[in-house]
Amino acid sequence: MTSPSPTILTVGGDSRLLANPDLDRSLPYGAEQRAILSREGGRAAHAAIAAWDGYAPTPLLSLDALAQEAGVGAILYKHEAHRFVLKSFKALGGAYAVERLVVSRGSAEGLTVTCATDGNHGRAVAWGARRLGVRAVIYVHETVSQGRADAIAAYGAEVRRVPGNYDDAVRASAEAAAANGWTIVSDTSWPGYDLIPRGVMQGYAVLGLEAEAQGARPTHVFVQGGVGGIAAAMLSWTWESLGADRPILVVVEPNRAACLLESAAARRWTTVGGDLDTIMAGLACGEPSELAWALLSPGADAFMDIPDGRAADTMRRLAELGIAAGESGVAGLAGLMAAAADPAARALLRLDATSRVLCIGTEGATDPAIYREIVGRAAEDVERAAA
Repeated sequence: MTSPSPTILTVGGDSRLLANPDLDRSLPYGAEQRAILSREGGRAAHAAIAAWDGYAPTPLLSLDALAQEAGVGAILYKHEAHRFVLKSFKALGGAYAVERLVVSRGSAEGLTVTCATDGNHGRAVAWGARRLGVRAVIYVHETVSQGRADAIAAYGAEVRRVPGNYDDAVRASAEAAAANGWTIVSDTSWPGYDLIPRGVMQGYAVLGLEAEAQGARPTHVFVQGGVGGIAAAMLSWTWESLGADRPILVVVEPNRAACLLESAAARRWTTVGGDLDTIMAGLACGEPSELAWALLSPGADAFMDIPDGRAADTMRRLAELGIAAGESGVAGLAGLMAAAADPAARALLRLDATSRVLCIGTEGATDPAIYREIVGRAAEDVERAAA
């Protein structure tokens, strides 16, 4: 006998919210979970990354005006727009994984790394490879903007464009790696390939360490989906230390690429098809990371999807506050604002005037042309006006 399908709540007429039917807050963060991600591993990643030239914790901004609009006590926004030179949290994952590879081998000689990307991960891998003298071949799919492809090539990587969507680029990268003896540095995992993605996700946990050191004590975390890596990293950081008393974690995805929400609805790892075309390019993923799903399935509180229009509106609202944030970077905040305006969603997520909500602003204006098209101003002008 099959279980009934979980109820999905329609939010604001254009978004969906699903309370995780398989959530088990009594489940301890045990050896099985720590084998995927651990606070010890996060501290090791922080120690390595903090030694890189240009390292500084990214700011934790208090968005008081938006908190008042949303009817919550505080919105804390971890602003990744100036993480190293990459304008994205991905430097903490892809570049860190490349460094771990070189350290484990004892040399960069003869090493070629490859991956698929919607933009930011490939840029991070290319940057990390250039730092260490490693060759990089990065695969992008047909809808990745030329600006994002050029930004990857600017770090010395060979960029190869393939037909299809992100998941097609993943397969093309894997096939090339097998044929040429290259090493895949991916932020997603699949059967037989999970060691390097663990390192990528472990680097992402540096965000949790920094936010904690900056005084973040959230009751809620709204975080982007994609393949699930950053969401799993943020979940692991609080689950291991706080157990059942951890913040409520909501995973937010584009409605055209909601593979995590659909997996939760199906109560099993599943994929979504189609062209996955969304302005939230960094989240245009149809297949969850199996490692990330192993944590999110029992541990995330809810899954949500939003249309592109909500992301664009949130970019423009942040620009009014002097914050230049990219399309994928605002997804968590956009999800929060949608949920906070809907009485049923507020009740489901226990959002109220005492809530302190942490949102991860995962990227700045990583494609300046697209940013200007959406916001109507250059990112530099937005930030200059706020200075």
